[in-house]
Amino acid sequence: MRARDKAAVSAIRASLAALDNAEAVPLDEAAAGSQVLEHSPVGAGATEAARRELSEDTVLEIVRAEVTERLQAAAQLTAPAHADRVARLRAEADVLQRFLYGHPATA
Repeated sequence: MRARDKAAVSAIRASLAALDNAEAVPLDEAAAGSQVLEHSPVGAGATEAARRELSEDTVLEIVRAEVTERLQAAAQLTAPAHADRVARLRAEADVLQRFLYGHPATA
């Protein structure tokens, strides 16, 4: 952020959001049903649940999916009017590839 690298900030934020979503605990359908107020949990933290712990392999898989998503989107944008967007998507993929492998994406 200090370097004002918009592509890096965007790619990292999106990846962190994807990781955060993957850590979320699925909503229990029974708990999601209509409950009367009297049966609602009470007290600080009564409705909190521990987040999932992601393995290193899962984290890598999620970040790889972010790279793939950007490269596929860039490949689909063929009109000259989209050149700036394509460059940005590829720059974001390069940032994430450097985190994964120490070198930019090739595509």
